[in-house]
Amino acid sequence: MKSYSVFEINDILKGTIIGATSQNITATEELTRAKVSDISFIGNKKYEKLWNTSKASVAVVNKDISIEPGTDRAFVQVDNADLAMSQILELFALPMPEFSVDIHTTAIIDVTAKIGNGVRIGAGCYVGPRTEIGDGTILYPNVTVLDDCVIGKQTVIWSGAVVRERSKIGHQCIIHPNATIGADGFGFRPCPERGLVKIPQIGDVVIGNQVEIGANACVDRGKFSSTIIGDGCKIDNLVQIGHNSELGMFCIMAGNSGLAGSVKLGNGVIIGGSASIKDHTTIGDRAVIGAGSGVTGDVEAGKTMLGYPALEARDTLKQWAIMKRLLNESKK
Repeated sequence: MKSYSVFEINDILKGTIIGATSQNITATEELTRAKVSDISFIGNKKYEKLWNTSKASVAVVNKDISIEPGTDRAFVQVDNADLAMSQILELFALPMPEFSVDIHTTAIIDVTAKIGNGVRIGAGCYVGPRTEIGDGTILYPNVTVLDDCVIGKQTVIWSGAVVRERSKIGHQCIIHPNATIGADGFGFRPCPERGLVKIPQIGDVVIGNQVEIGANACVDRGKFSSTIIGDGCKIDNLVQIGHNSELGMFCIMAGNSGLAGSVKLGNGVIIGGSASIKDHTTIGDRAVIGAGSGVTGDVEAGKTMLGYPALEARDTLKQWAIMKRLLNESKK
């Protein structure tokens, strides 16, 4: 079992210890569930009220903390408690699933595929012709990588994921279970003789470095050219990215959100959960789209949009306040 004193933890975080405790820390936990041997964190002042009833001996806190730790308890005060707690979680993280051999005997790897040094490929995987897999990449059991794909170094692809033909994935990416990279875009046109005619999707997907794609997410291939996801983007579970969409660097898309075809996101765009973006829409750098919003037109850089259809957040909030007041008055 891993065990650290508050001083050893502070050596990692480079913070300031407030209070004192001799209790060694063996795990992390949220305030309401913590045991005496756990470390927790207070990332927002509204959670300070939970500290008195928490059993945690140590908490990582921001510099604006307004309470004292109490007897035989301690705070580790840092500039950003959320970021510091990520370091603590890494410290207590359990090891990744093990491989008994680097490449399992049941994996099927085409003779023309190029496999880098230190690659591990689990049971039931398939690697297609002319595909290249970079050094140190891991394919967990039952991953499918089809023809002519390129996967960078130290990327992790979890079980059930499918990477379709000609897709390109960068270095140090994480593809979570059952994600699909390079599925056909949703392209159909009415035809008097044949009903709906499928439009061939002959493009590909290009994913940058340090990108994370959540479980059951789907990134469609381009109808022509590429669907592009820039470096550092983080895509949550159950997200849909339509064909020929382009994401800049460090974009975030929360669960159940979706981009229709040919959407362009600038750098640092945040898309809230269940938000939907109309096709051929451009969203500028650092714009924020609130959860559940429906964006039907271009959004300027730095704007925060909310509602369905989405308007600037302050306008939407005014509308909601007026509607609430009218509703209350109608009940009188």
